Amino acid sequence: MIYPLWLFGLSLLFLVLERLWPRRSQPLLRRGFFTDLAYLVFNSEYLGVLLGALTLRLALPTISPANLMAGLSIPLQFLVMLLVFDFAQWGIHNLLHRVPFLWRIHKVHHSIVDMDWIGNWRFHGLEIVVYRVLLYPLAALCGFGVEAMFAYGVFNTAIGHFAHSNLNVRLGPLQYLLNGPHMHLWHHGHPEAGPVNQNFAISLSLWDWLFRTAYVPTGQDPTRLGFDGVEHYPTNILTQTIEPFRPEAN
Repeated sequence: MIYPLWLFGLSLLFLVLERLWPRRSQPLLRRGFFTDLAYLVFNSEYLGVLLGALTLRLALPTISPANLMAGLSIPLQFLVMLLVFDFAQWGIHNLLHRVPFLWRIHKVHHSIVDMDWIGNWRFHGLEIVVYRVLLYPLAALCGFGVEAMFAYGVFNTAIGHFAHSNLNVRLGPLQYLLNGPHMHLWHHGHPEAGPVNQNFAISLSLWDWLFRTAYVPTGQDPTRLGFDGVEHYPTNILTQTIEPFRPEAN
């Protein structure tokens, strides 16, 4: 169970698929590619390991597992974890858009103006802190097995790559269950292109349909991505990391 190998394999797969079946015509080294490459390396290799180690050392030892998953097979644990964690992440993602300071952090992710699979990794370090603080204790309390957690991590990465990808793929009826490129592209739509604060799905889109936050117009994509003022937003990982803390940032 070596996550970096899975990450490399999935990244290579989507890199090739986007060359074969692109949704929009854009170069491989599109605007912001190297910024997103830096985010991929830092967020997957360094920040993830650091936060995982801190959580295991500081938070999890204080939690007594309820062992709710005891006796369940790995596939059943994975299914329960997918439903519980994905719903929790859907709620956290919703808060990232509605709480002013959290939105300032989340704007880093929405500064993407040319979408493809690697954009999945453009997010502020504090954003992953918010997710981990809420999700890791939940995992420990429930007593999910390591294998189920690893499988969930790989699945989440695969869907994240897929949802952000520049692939000409329509899910049909599956759009009511799984997040996909068309649905998530509208989540990143600029206010000039259509409604905002829609499509909060991480892996499962069913929460958006259940809570009426889904917006998936047929046969059209947003004409522009980002937010008001995105053209003036910092464009590299260092300045974007500092941006939420500037007094004039909003």
